[in-house]
Amino acid sequence: MSGSPRPPGGFVRRVGPFQATAINMSQMCGIGPFVTIPLMVSAFGGPQAVLGFVAGAVLALCDGLVWAELGAAMPGSGGTYVYLRQAFRHRTGRLLPFLFVWTAMLFVPLIMSTGVVGFVQYLGYLAPGLGRTSGDLVGLGVIALVVVLLWRGIEHIARITAVMWAVMIASVFLVIAAAATGFSPHLAFTYPAHALDVTSGHFWPGFAAGLTIGIYDYLGYNTAAYMGAEIKDPGRTLPRSIVLSILGIMAIYLLLQIGTLGVVDWHRMTDPHDIASTSVVSAVLERTWGRGAADAVTVLILVTAFASVFTGLLGGSRVPCDAARDRVFFRPYARLHARHRFPALGLATMGVITAIGFLIGRHTDLATLIQLLTTVMVIVQALAQIIALAVLRRRRPALSRPYRMWLYPLPAVIAFTGWCVIYGYADENSPGRHPVEWSLAWLALGCAAFLVWARLERAWPFGPQEAEEPEEAEEAQNAADRTAEEGTALEAG
Repeated sequence: MSGSPRPPGGFVRRVGPFQATAINMSQMCGIGPFVTIPLMVSAFGGPQAVLGFVAGAVLALCDGLVWAELGAAMPGSGGTYVYLRQAFRHRTGRLLPFLFVWTAMLFVPLIMSTGVVGFVQYLGYLAPGLGRTSGDLVGLGVIALVVVLLWRGIEHIARITAVMWAVMIASVFLVIAAAATGFSPHLAFTYPAHALDVTSGHFWPGFAAGLTIGIYDYLGYNTAAYMGAEIKDPGRTLPRSIVLSILGIMAIYLLLQIGTLGVVDWHRMTDPHDIASTSVVSAVLERTWGRGAADAVTVLILVTAFASVFTGLLGGSRVPCDAARDRVFFRPYARLHARHRFPALGLATMGVITAIGFLIGRHTDLATLIQLLTTVMVIVQALAQIIALAVLRRRRPALSRPYRMWLYPLPAVIAFTGWCVIYGYADENSPGRHPVEWSLAWLALGCAAFLVWARLERAWPFGPQEAEEPEEAEEAQNAADRTAEEGTALEAG
């Protein structure tokens, strides 16, 4: 695998800057903001919760610059596991790329399960008598329907994504418009006493919980980087699409959050018996435009939730397949369905984990599920990728980098610190749930699975370390030649 791999399997670079930005934004803004506004308010204890979306945007932007440099330098199919494989191959072989795929098979379906939880929550607005058991059955039915539709083979996926994008945009802007017609600055900007007292023992745990929810809402800014083999001029397109999508979604979220807080009293969002705690957007529409408008927009939100789960499992099921084909994961995951040519095992595995995650979210709470999925991805994706950036800068200085991080290493340090804050406060913000312990247990299980896989494949540590690739040797030689030329020039001077 080269530092800048050619598009494999006949991929054509046909995705331009606008399409790449739209792909990122459509993945970022699914059901998330519709279900997390009450969670953000509960975390901060008031309308100052808007800080959570701002902090999430800062973390997303700094982490996005890491993705931008790595994606522009190595614009192939695979994303994180490509970068980790390039950075750490000489010491640990395929361990970190394997662990990334292992964790992706957990956190990707967990993200999808939050969409199903949101679907059932908003369905409860249209059907107030929906009980817990009935809600569980509806959610499991939604997951089964998604898997069945994907199992039969889906064509014209671009059209489905376009419909999802249109429905999502319509939902968001209808809510923003409705909130503007009934906006009260007093509700939106009257903070409780000591709300911003950073010396308080309650501020930083609340901030960490809000940051976790905020970054969850921004997840997806890296989607185009996974499609690097199909991006036109990736050295320019990927960095621009990442930055523009984060800024665009931040503007939407701030308008949505502030507008909602200006219509619905934040105390209602923290009351588990109030509809505003589970279907706050419907409550905004009902208060401003009436019940009919609220019902109509709620239907759009249900469509958005279903479509986000559909496209998420569609893309997520390909991750273990691509890795297995590159001999970085268990070989059975590389097999395609004989008739419809899709990764059947990957889809089935992620469908089952999505169902389990949905039941966990329903019988604990959505905030716990978000804490679990973020802690799972922090070590092997977020932190490892930031370290990989530094390693590649040191080990492969001659690697072609069409984009270099602005103000390096400051954004990387901020991103690393932000992810550590999320991880460090995870257990405190989920008492009795132990998301950190669960994430470490999953990582340990992944290490055991890697040893089984490495034994079967006779790979490191049961085989020789991987040899240096021709591209790396050429880069090293070019760097040595340049150093020699500079030395000769100095002597001649």
